[in-house]
Amino acid sequence: MITKRIIPCLDVKNGRVVKGVNFEGISDVSSPVELAKYYSESGADELVFYDITASFEERKLFTDILREVASEIFIPLTVGGGINTIEDFDRVLKCGADKVSVNSGAIKNPSLISEAAKKYGNQCVVISADVKRVDGVFRVFSKGGRENTGMEAVSWIKRCVDMGAGEVVVNSIDTDGVKKGFDIEMLSAVLDAVDVPVIASGGAGGINDFVELFEKLPSIDAGLAASIFHFGEVTIQGLKDELYKNGINVRLN
Repeated sequence: MITKRIIPCLDVKNGRVVKGVNFEGISDVSSPVELAKYYSESGADELVFYDITASFEERKLFTDILREVASEIFIPLTVGGGINTIEDFDRVLKCGADKVSVNSGAIKNPSLISEAAKKYGNQCVVISADVKRVDGVFRVFSKGGRENTGMEAVSWIKRCVDMGAGEVVVNSIDTDGVKKGFDIEMLSAVLDAVDVPVIASGGAGGINDFVELFEKLPSIDAGLAASIFHFGEVTIQGLKDELYKNGINVRLN
């Protein structure tokens, strides 16, 4: 049985970790370097680092902070935000990232996925999809959830995987920061469409939400969360202990 991964997410704005609700109302949390080190030492399986305003502000990702984060941790690091070219992939990987997450850049130029997969391998390319229901249809949003692309989300994600994305992060805008549980319906639709690892993001409010995620969707690979970890509501170790008690296979320290 595949080990389920627990992944904290650092949403970084102006060099600080921030958190909002439904991608809005952003508030300051902590230093990304300090938090990254804490999670690496606390048993997190991986870490995700998003420069959340890079695409919207049409600038490159903060490489100085990224380098510092990468030097402090000993777990895989996925990095995203403002990834628009093969050069961006190259720069981020050279800063210490293990995988590169692309969203708005792939929407603007889908061939970026196949180019990156060819150059660095499928395992390096993560498609991150910000998805929201619009009139009952799952739609893909770009620029940090600000712009509705009009594209149907599941077919878009499948297309990205067909082009070479080796992993999918599904960010439910509807459940982001609401703490009422993961978007099981949305995740189930994506799992039915692709055969690469899928990471659930958006909605975790407590340990039971992770238990429900892995029990209801046995084929999901990982659960990602931010604020419940940042604010100490749930510890990585406490979460893993509870998952293990519920018969869910996790890596224990």
